Amino acid sequence: MSGIDTSTDVKICGLQSVEVLKSIVHLPIDQIGFVFAPSRRRVTAGQAADMISFLKQSSEPSGHIPLTVGVFVNPTLDELAEILAVAPLDVVQFHGDETPENCALIKERFHVQLWKVASIQNQEQQGEPGSCSNSQASSSDHVDASAIRAVQDRKSEYAHSIINRLIPYKDTVDAVLIDTLDPVYGGGSGRTFAWDCIPEVQSWARSQGLPLIVAGGLNADNVSGLVDTYRPDGVDVSSGVETQGVKDIAKIAAFVGRVKKNGSSTT
Repeated sequence: MSGIDTSTDVKICGLQSVEVLKSIVHLPIDQIGFVFAPSRRRVTAGQAADMISFLKQSSEPSGHIPLTVGVFVNPTLDELAEILAVAPLDVVQFHGDETPENCALIKERFHVQLWKVASIQNQEQQGEPGSCSNSQASSSDHVDASAIRAVQDRKSEYAHSIINRLIPYKDTVDAVLIDTLDPVYGGGSGRTFAWDCIPEVQSWARSQGLPLIVAGGLNADNVSGLVDTYRPDGVDVSSGVETQGVKDIAKIAAFVGRVKKNGSSTT
């Protein structure tokens, strides 16, 4: 992903085997993600290297090679160096408390793209029903105007809290990603967050020349609504294309098809 485009990129995250890649390599997938952080989807550098090698070999005839993305949470420089020496990733995606200074150092040292994630609480975690929600508004014709303004103010305040977390990274990273917070792993919760927070974050990201990627609870059933309404620069999915914890080829194909169909409708 580079710059701002009118189409929506697709990242399939949490790949663990060459066998799955063989079944999806023909699809218009833009990024493939490998998890190196603690997770049931965690892979070794060797496993990632095998998948990267397969992608490069199998994609050459078509000329389309998905970018490879490594997902990390607070890695040390030594850990990154060991992994990147074996698995030549295109992108390093940070879900933890990595500082802007460390991000700049890593980018300079390893010559990779950097994506920074802001994890967002879902409504149950916020404990604020109706605040910044992607659900339908009340059908009442007598909603108090002050109540509407209060909801809008909370929504704007919440969006700005996300932006404020990303501002320190704006001159270092190549893209920003918003995902639903997982209390244990940071991201990859498989749950959606309040989508109507997206426009303000997206406006800020675009003013900085940064693509905005959206993750969190996406699947083939809901991604069309996200893409059609908000037009993010990219979408990121993992559990939403799995069946009983295993990547499902049919679900991946359906997800990619929904995104690319929606994305092409305005191009």
